[in-house]
Amino acid sequence: MHPILFEIGSIKIYTYGFMIAVGVVFAVAYLVVQGKKEVKLTFDQANNLFLVIFAAAFIGGKVFLFFEDPSRYTHNLKQLFTGSGFVFYGSFLFAVPAMLWFFKRNKLPVYQMLDIMAVVTCLVHMFGRMGCFMAGCCYGKPTAAFFGVTFTNPACQAKPLGTPLYPTQLMEAGFILLVMLTLLWVRARKQFHGQLFLLYLMLYAVGRFVLEYFRGDGSRGFVIENYLSNSQLIALALFGAAVWFYARWKKYHATR
Repeated sequence: MHPILFEIGSIKIYTYGFMIAVGVVFAVAYLVVQGKKEVKLTFDQANNLFLVIFAAAFIGGKVFLFFEDPSRYTHNLKQLFTGSGFVFYGSFLFAVPAMLWFFKRNKLPVYQMLDIMAVVTCLVHMFGRMGCFMAGCCYGKPTAAFFGVTFTNPACQAKPLGTPLYPTQLMEAGFILLVMLTLLWVRARKQFHGQLFLLYLMLYAVGRFVLEYFRGDGSRGFVIENYLSNSQLIALALFGAAVWFYARWKKYHATR
């Protein structure tokens, strides 16, 4: 595909980062509008929240990336911070505690804010996966299916080049779009605050678990080789936790 969007002299603008930036713009717009409407979130609070989330997500994504293949980065930490990408679950697991801390510190209603952030996360993640497609990372296994995509640019990370691969990046982006549309539909019908966030966790966990079987980048790590990846184990844990909290929060709402 096109890992580098364009170059200005020695400056390179990477498509992955550009797509993340596009997602952030849409996400901030949604956060500002919906946050003000639901919880009277100020523009400054929205900006500060994104700074906190960005810092936590960056650190978490890089930490998990390092532990996927420590031998690759131990003697070359620079490579970890120069276009190597992120691990979504690492970013997510670091960002959630940071969000909760911010909500408490600024006396924002936690459960309502989590519902807003579920859609915000979908927006950033969806555009991020499109960036992955352009960069060739998070690529799929070889396939003979008609929708297979062939990567030829030596600068992209997909392997092997010149062979049709499952477009797992676009498959995930499309799935995230469906999840987001589902959340927006449920938003006007939700039974309790926090429902959208928990639905997001459950739906994404299921989709990610299935999608992992089409992924071809084995370096992300396996708990059971070729059967259960690290991401699938995290997906199972998140799904179980989300189901448990969903039942508790729904029951609590029903008794009030």
